[in-house]
Amino acid sequence: MLLTEASEAFAHHLGDVRRLSPATVRAYRADLRDLAALAATRGVTALTDVDLELLREWLWHASERGDARSTLARRTATARALFSWALETGLVPTDPSLRLTAPKRARTLPRVAPSAALAEVMERSAAEAADGDAISRRDHAVLELLYGSGIRVSELCGIDIDDIDQQRGVVRVVGKGDRERVVPFGAPARRALQAYLPVRPALLTGTAPDAHGALFLGARGGRLSPRVVHRLVSRRIGPVMGAENVGAHALRHAAATHLLDGGADLRSVQELLGHASLGTTQIYTHVSSERLAAAYRLAHPRA
Repeated sequence: MLLTEASEAFAHHLGDVRRLSPATVRAYRADLRDLAALAATRGVTALTDVDLELLREWLWHASERGDARSTLARRTATARALFSWALETGLVPTDPSLRLTAPKRARTLPRVAPSAALAEVMERSAAEAADGDAISRRDHAVLELLYGSGIRVSELCGIDIDDIDQQRGVVRVVGKGDRERVVPFGAPARRALQAYLPVRPALLTGTAPDAHGALFLGARGGRLSPRVVHRLVSRRIGPVMGAENVGAHALRHAAATHLLDGGADLRSVQELLGHASLGTTQIYTHVSSERLAAAYRLAHPRA
């Protein structure tokens, strides 16, 4: 089988069988297209002709290009996953990726906006929404729900009206791997949703087939896109963090860190965030520890 054909079949397997998110499947596809392009320049087109040296050269080219260590690690995982699947399905007699090593990822702590600064941002947003149009009310509800629940931007954009239970203050979301969970949100998010929902029909143009049930709508009447949410968060939260480009994940980081700072236990935060592994959630304990250490260095006379 050609490498390009195997790559496409593997991508379908990831989406249809393993139920990985569309974003993850796109990343795997992009990696494998890049591998196939390099292989073609070396005269390699068949999946069975790919060897360890070619895979190492592929990673070396990415490193020379300046790709981050996290990207190189993902590419290594992509190659391993492809050939593990190919070996199981009988497409290759041996797995050339077994000795392929990935660089260790740098353990970077996420930057977190202070809770007081975020409170000021939310107050300004609420004031603008009170006298604003449907877009400003939608934007305020988006910010409050992201921060109040800690959900991912993809989860937020996938919420339907029926997923919201305002009386109980919970929202049903579908996370990675199509895993569904119910997440609580607070009174500010509830008030923001109550102000947005009556004006939501003004955004509904009827042009998008999936928009009628969507909670958050874009300016053109379709389901709100993650790109619009990223721009909104960057515009509102970026200045208080001293950064020009801040993604929607900044509010997720803030929600997790502020919960732990407030005394929430790690398991509860893991459930809230929808992390499959507790180790993923533990990075936020390091953020809190860093803050504690910084406060100690500034305040203690024997520091």
